[in-house]
Parts: sequence; structure tokens; C-alpha cells
Amino acid sequence: MVCAIGATACLHPLQAHAFTIFGVTLWGENKASTDVIDPVNYNITFNTPQASKDLKNALESSSMLLQDKSKPVSGDLGVVIKANEDRERLLATLYEHSYYGGVITITINGTPLDSLPPNPTFSRSTPVAVDVTVEPGPLFTLRNVRLTDDAQNMNPATYDLVVGKPAGSLAIIKAANKMLDDIKANSQPLAQIAKRDVVADHANNTVDVTIAIKSGPVAPLGPVTVSGNKAVDAGFIQKYSRLNAGQPYKPEDLRKASDRLRKLGVFSSITVHQADKLDANGAIPLNIRVSESKFRYFGAGATYSTIDGAGLQGYWGHRNLFGRAESLRVDGSVSGFGKSSGASKLDYAAGVSFSKPGFLLPSGTLDASIKAATLNTDSYKADTITGRLGYSYELTDVDTVSVGTSLQYARVNDAFGRNNYLTFSVPLDYARDTRDDKLNPTEGYHATLTAAPSYEFRNGTIFSNAEGSISGYYGLGMEDHVVLAGKLAAGTLFSNGDLVDIPANRRFFSGGGGSVRGYAYQGISPRNSDDKATGGLSYVTASVEARVHITDSIGLVPFLDVGTVSDSQVPDFSNIKAGAGLGLRYATPFGPIRLDVALPLNPYPKGDKYGIYVGIGQSF
Repeated sequence: MVCAIGATACLHPLQAHAFTIFGVTLWGENKASTDVIDPVNYNITFNTPQASKDLKNALESSSMLLQDKSKPVSGDLGVVIKANEDRERLLATLYEHSYYGGVITITINGTPLDSLPPNPTFSRSTPVAVDVTVEPGPLFTLRNVRLTDDAQNMNPATYDLVVGKPAGSLAIIKAANKMLDDIKANSQPLAQIAKRDVVADHANNTVDVTIAIKSGPVAPLGPVTVSGNKAVDAGFIQKYSRLNAGQPYKPEDLRKASDRLRKLGVFSSITVHQADKLDANGAIPLNIRVSESKFRYFGAGATYSTIDGAGLQGYWGHRNLFGRAESLRVDGSVSGFGKSSGASKLDYAAGVSFSKPGFLLPSGTLDASIKAATLNTDSYKADTITGRLGYSYELTDVDTVSVGTSLQYARVNDAFGRNNYLTFSVPLDYARDTRDDKLNPTEGYHATLTAAPSYEFRNGTIFSNAEGSISGYYGLGMEDHVVLAGKLAAGTLFSNGDLVDIPANRRFFSGGGGSVRGYAYQGISPRNSDDKATGGLSYVTASVEARVHITDSIGLVPFLDVGTVSDSQVPDFSNIKAGAGLGLRYATPFGPIRLDVALPLNPYPKGDKYGIYVGIGQSF
């Protein structure tokens, strides 16, 4: 096969194409660079004397001449057009940072931008020289803030318009928009900004601001119609939006409706449009405009750990099974490649899940699933079949509660030998999620409380876990170049029987990519006299990370994980395990790609000396 390919290549020379991965061209010529008509290359010198570090970074980020310096432009005039556009962007950036007296100087081949002829001609022997100098000048502060018309009784300080503070243009625009939203929130949908004047006094380096808002009449929501839908039921869309005729008008309700419809995954675009006038009943009509996305989807993924081996996952799903955003998903996975030999030592999982949003109540969701799995860990082997039926309800935009029923058959081989279990459970969950981004948060927190009262039929054992976790995120700097992240989790298990009477997969273990990195998955556990892991009745784990952005796409993450599992219902911290390491992140539209290298600081005598983990998404 190799010889045949080689012979073909010799007889028919292959065209050299670029090879690009993660946005980096490793070899060949990037085709995008050859699609420009009459390409002209340029070199740019970018100077920002007397600019602070934050301002310098903002100016450099806004300059497309600088960001696209490796890309040619189209024709000599293209250089001039790009330079003119850059000047407008740089000026706007100065205004945003409260510099209204800045000077932007751009020359092309030594000629000032405004002195060039309408159709300039540059030498092509060398790249065109573009010099950009931005002198920010003095910082301007607010001197007078005047609110008139229906905004006259509002307090400027509430909107961060404080005399003596920097007078950034973006802050002024946001303040006026927030005032408008607050007035509209009084059920006045036709409110509008009548005036927003910003006057800079260059003699005193100050700014005077005048904002006038006309509120319009008080009006409730009128009829809510739906357009653009084809396969998704219009009545369901209106019901799930939770926008109903007669309720008070609030801009925040419109935004929330758009967000919750978007999370269904069945729409590629959603716009909640309000009429520009009231109807005959004095109400404001709304129209929800949607564009449906493809309902069927499939995908695959992979994970890798030097300790737990490699894994493959695949799935197929349908987002709109019966016309009301019902979701059906089929998942399958196999993992443990490279960890041990033999197909019997691999981990397998397959399952089907169904979800029906808006069930009984607009804020309720019905979930049902059945899953079969074979799990081989260093502590136990478990073959399980689990059926679950649950119902979740959104208390608020950030609070969710759920209750369910679960029946699981488990065949377990562990420190206590081979045992079979049949367990009925009632899972109870509460979650509060204020994160700004589920895949890559920079602020907010995520807290959970769970319990699962259970009855094991074969041994007549009653038991229940009680667990809680909280993870928090705090971004540093204007662009969140460093995000501090931390997670704390703890749990305890109550039972009227012995440890052997509780299925191993319901006892507590720790270790692996989701808890204490550097140790085998579920490898941290109390041990019996034969040095076999038994699982515990309580645990505590904690993790801290500093997620440092090196570039827009690449980040480094130093981390420390700590955990302990005890054979008592209250952790005794007699055997604490810790792992530390460094991670690499590469940002993609579907979440960061994660590579972590961890060292166990106090490994087990025959345990691994390091662990490498590859996956998608942050570790927590």
C-alpha cells in the first residue's frame, strides 16, 4: 500500500497545500492569502508613547493594521482604506478610555495619510511602510452631568456617572442605555433617549454630559405572536418564552425569553421584536422571530490520560422529536485503551436519554434515560444497568431543583468479593449557577446540593448520600487575562448496614481528572488489611487554578488538587492526597481544549508518578 502511494506521487506530482491545525499553519501556503486581488504587503510600526499598559493593549487590539499585519490588502488604495478605518477605531478606543485630546498620526511610506492623493501608487519592491503613532494626551474627567425630561429625578451616581471620575464614552453610552432600561422596566415600552450630548472642554480636560429620556405611556404586553417557525410548534414557543399578554412590560423579560429559547438548541437565531406603537387596547404587541436550525446531529470525541488510558465517545441526537423541542440522544463510549490489555478490561457505556422541556409547566422539564455501563477502576469493577425518570423545575434564572426515581442493577467485584445489588433511589438536587459562561467562566459561581435516599433490595439496606459542592471564578484585569478558579466539594453517606451492603459505585472514592489529578480514577480510598480499596463514607476535595491567558487562544493553568476519603461519616483527614501540575488551554468555539500534566505529591507506594489528561472544557 505504501509503495503504491509512493509510485503514484512520483508519476503525478502532488500540489503542495497548507496544513493548518488550531489556526497555526505548519507548512505550505495558506490559500486565504492568495485569494486577495492585487495583493499588497505592508510592514507596520505601532507606537503608543505615554500610554498605560491597559490602554496600550486596548489600542493594539483595536488596530486591524496590526492584527492583520501578515495578510496582504487589495491594491495600493486598500492600504489607505485600512489605515483610515484604523484611525477611526483608534479614536473610538481613546474616547472609550476617557482620552478626548489624543493625537493619531499615520504615515504611509513617510507621507501623512491626509496628504496622499486620491489614488496613490506605492513601490512594490518592498512592503509598504505604515507608521502609526498614538499620543493619548490627558485623561478627561466628568465635570457636569445633566439629566432632563423623564430622567431628571434619576441619580447619575447610580449609573456610575460621578463628577471627577474618568469620562469614558462607552461608560456614558452604557449609563444612558441602563437609564432607558430602568424606565422601560416600569412597563413603559415606548421610552426612548431623546438626547445624549457629550461636550469635551479641552482647556480644562473635562466633559459635560446631557442625557434626556422621554418615557411614554405605561402599557402591558399585548398579543405575542411567533413567526419563522416551520417544524417547531408556535404555541410551544410562546409558552416556553413565558411572555404572556397582560403581564407588565420589562426589557429583562424579553432578554430572558430569548436566552431560554436559544438554550433549547432548536433555533439558529431568535429575536423578540416589539411593535413601535401600542395597539387599540393600549398594549404593546410582541413578535418572536425564529430561524430553525438542523434538528438531527451527531458527533464524536476523545479523551486521554496516561493513568486511565484513552477513550472514544460518539453520539446521535434529535432536538425536535415531536415538534415541541423534545430531545432524544443516543450515546456510546469505550475507554481504557492503553491502560490494560484485553477487551474485557475496557470500560463501556451506552444509553438513551429523552428530555421534554415545558412539561406540565413552562419552567419544568421531564427527563428519562436508560444506561448500561461497565466500569473498571483500580478500586473495583462494576457492571450496571440504570433506569431513571426525573423532573426539574427552574425556580429562578439561576436556581433549579429536581427530583427523580432511579432503579439500578449492579454486579460488583471489589475488596469484598463479587456481589450483586438492586437499588431503588430518589435523587434530589438543587443547583445555583451564576457563571457567565458554562464552558469557560470568568466570573460567578456554581453551587450544588444533592441527596439520594436509597433502598437496596437484596440486603434490605437503607442508605443515603448527602453531597455539596461550590466552584467560584474571579477575573483579574479589564480583559480577564487571569481567572482565579476554585472548587470545594464534600459528602457523607448514612446507612443502617455495613459498607459491603452499599454498592461500590455508591461509596465514595476520589482521584482522576475530575477531582485529584495525578492519581488513578477513583484510586483514592481507605484500604483494608490486604491493601485493597474499599471506598469510604465521607470525602472532601478542593482545587485551585490560575487560568492565565498568554494570547487570545492559548493559556497556561497552574493548579493544585487536594482530597481525602475516610471510612467514617465525618472526614478525619488522616490520609490527604495532593496533586499539582500545569495545564495548557487552547480556545475553540466549542470550549477550550485541555492538556494537564499532574504530579502526585504523596503517591501510593505502587501508584503512578505522573498523569497527563487531555479533554475538552475546563477541569471545573
